Amino acid sequence: MSDYRRLKVGITQGDINGIGYEVIAGALEDDRILELCTPVVYGSAKIAAYYRKITDSANIPYVQIQGAAEATGQQYYIVNVADEELRVEPGVPSKAAGEAAWKALEKAVADLKAGELDVLVTAPIDKHSIQNESFSFPGHTEYLQTSLGEPGDRAMMIMCSPLGLRVALVTGHIALEKAVEMVQTQLVKEKIHDFDISLKRDFGIDRPRIAVLSLNPHAGEEGLMGDEETSQIIPAIEECFAEGIQCFGPYPSDGLFGSGAFTRFDGILAMYHDQGLTPFKTIAMDSGVNFTAGLPFIRTSPDHGTAYDIAGKGEASAESMRQAIYTAIDISRNRRNFDKARKNPLRKQYFEKNKSDNVVLDLNKTEDHHDLPMN
Repeated sequence: MSDYRRLKVGITQGDINGIGYEVIAGALEDDRILELCTPVVYGSAKIAAYYRKITDSANIPYVQIQGAAEATGQQYYIVNVADEELRVEPGVPSKAAGEAAWKALEKAVADLKAGELDVLVTAPIDKHSIQNESFSFPGHTEYLQTSLGEPGDRAMMIMCSPLGLRVALVTGHIALEKAVEMVQTQLVKEKIHDFDISLKRDFGIDRPRIAVLSLNPHAGEEGLMGDEETSQIIPAIEECFAEGIQCFGPYPSDGLFGSGAFTRFDGILAMYHDQGLTPFKTIAMDSGVNFTAGLPFIRTSPDHGTAYDIAGKGEASAESMRQAIYTAIDISRNRRNFDKARKNPLRKQYFEKNKSDNVVLDLNKTEDHHDLPMN
């Protein structure tokens, strides 16, 4: 792995009929990006040129390569994966566009797994158009869990922003009826644990404070509007708190966000998708980032979709894509620092006093422990 100052960042094109190329170009024109990393775009130089022409977007001087292993300099690279004859129709969903998005994602993930990329940033896809025999998932998160996860890994969607707002989900891209059924003590406990670990390792927060949201309005009103709070959520919070995790609640979503009390916490754990993402996007839509936690690889993306309604019009904001790149770099740095600080935690050196030649004692060796002073 390269030093974090010069990480290789893979960027997938997403849906070619959406705003992917516009936000990628807008993000990469920021000179700071090239100072921090080596961007490798997976898509098509021809399609990138097409969008540059119709939107008057930034002219990114891509160097065309076959794979990330060839990205060895301080330049912008592009790996051509799309059919050169592919027709681009801004704002129009199509199976061909979905296939192009899939090819870019497949190649980028292969390079990531091979260690040729340090982190992955994905442009928005159309979840319907991309479906095929190899991609039968409701979104990137579920696909990455299968393709990048190891046994025991649990992918978790965390929405984060430079404002310090971080929202994680107990349930993700599933029907609300199913989400309610899934809110059980064991799952809530697992998500609190996973969120706590990610806040420490990925975001560099030593003792994170987590606000856990309720499922029912007004936190159930002591059973008048549902009992999931008392039967499932509170037991999970109490067990996790007893284990040393600073988690509190359950709080009604409207009250926590409406009063501004969410700013007192390092992370908010929502029970279902819209409960957490609606207030998040209201507060941080332009700069929000979707981060897939819980996996051995780092992936981020903008917090918006394909935005077909403005595709090809030069109206798309690149801020969320830019922040997605910055966030991936920051998380990579935080993980390396966290893991380094906790690698061989007992390993220290002790120099005996009153000797001309100091003797180095390794605390990892049992026989040395008895030689150490107790105070």
